Amino acid sequence: MSDQMLILIALAGIFLLLFLVIRTKLHAFVALLVVSLIVGILAGMPLGDVIDTMEQGMGGTLGFVAVVVGLGAMFGQMLEVSGGADRLARTMINKLGEDKAQWSLGITGFLVAIPVFFDVGFIILVPLVYGLAKKTGKSLLYYGIPLLAGLAVTHSFIPPTPGPIAVADLVGADLGWVILFGALAGIPSMIIAGPLFARYISKRLHVVVPEYMNMEEIEYDDRELPSFSLIASIILIPLVLILCNTFSDFFLEEGNMAREIFTFLGHPFVALTIATILTFIFLGTKRGLSRQEVQDIATKGLEPAGIIILVTGAGGVFKEVLIQSGVGDVIGNMMAGSNLPPILLAFLIAASVRVAQGSATVSMVTAAGLVSPLIDILSLEGPVLGLIVIAVASGATVLSHVNDSGFWLVGRYFGLDVKDTLKSWTVMETLIGLVGLSVALILGIFIS
Repeated sequence: MSDQMLILIALAGIFLLLFLVIRTKLHAFVALLVVSLIVGILAGMPLGDVIDTMEQGMGGTLGFVAVVVGLGAMFGQMLEVSGGADRLARTMINKLGEDKAQWSLGITGFLVAIPVFFDVGFIILVPLVYGLAKKTGKSLLYYGIPLLAGLAVTHSFIPPTPGPIAVADLVGADLGWVILFGALAGIPSMIIAGPLFARYISKRLHVVVPEYMNMEEIEYDDRELPSFSLIASIILIPLVLILCNTFSDFFLEEGNMAREIFTFLGHPFVALTIATILTFIFLGTKRGLSRQEVQDIATKGLEPAGIIILVTGAGGVFKEVLIQSGVGDVIGNMMAGSNLPPILLAFLIAASVRVAQGSATVSMVTAAGLVSPLIDILSLEGPVLGLIVIAVASGATVLSHVNDSGFWLVGRYFGLDVKDTLKSWTVMETLIGLVGLSVALILGIFIS
């Protein structure tokens, strides 16, 4: 089959995927499987090979992603139930003062979203935003945008959140590099799209707490909440272990016992298992919960993780079909012939899918599947793959609009109409994506 025909099949598959998700409202998991079947058949693969390829793609992806996302979900649920997220926010505000509450909320969102899903973290912490806005008389956006920016940045850039985990697995990136580059891109993104943008937009949009949001700020006795140092330590432990694993490859010789220990402890499976067990103990049984209650909390945490795991697995199926059918090589060669840097290409592909269908996670998975053949053709490896992950995440963050569930969640909680949500939330998300891309491109110059 000619290269031109394979390209047409790939484009038809992408448009069909967007049509199924947007117009027919078919779930992304089913849509990805349907499109994978059709692309494989149209590309001339034997029917039996199409099925075998789908099995390989699903199994190869979930062997890693299911474990990491599952552990991260249980970890986050324990943090939520224990009041750990609230403790982080209150301590930061008390230490820095209400005049620096913007920065406190941004940093809190940045830390909380590492183990906790974006929407959950927002719903937990939004009463603090309401309380500060009522107390100071300032626009809700003055405090809300920094919190949202902190949550959104980590949700997009730093594992073990599902998006970067999925992309890293699909492109073969080391999680240590993803964490490091995610932090380097995320911190300036949070600052620019958070406190700085909030000061600008809050002067132009004075938003008060909606009357229909009757959420009362919960008054905690300090003794009821876990300590700040405990929560911060538990969140940072898996990240530090994974980073130690990555850097041990550079500073310790192969065969060195210390390197072997760091490699073992820093594998995401082990690092997250340690962190999750610590949450069970120090945020569960040590705080008076029975073992059954801890088990019930952990089980509840797995409920939202299930669909994310399946969608990611279906993305792995789509990627594998593209590769085995030969479509991937054609797409990869076409992109390799472009004058654009691979990091910018990855961003543009993810941004295109994001604008068309809305979901950041689906955009990341789809873009990673399309970019992965380019990585093989250009023989990209090592740290640059971490930058590809950040570029994909940045593209999947920009230009959130009416087809994104986060757009409506923020609009409802802040009482914004569509126009004002576009002026605030959409601009904030776009700033995060553009700053993240800029940092990735700058780092790419030095790494290359």
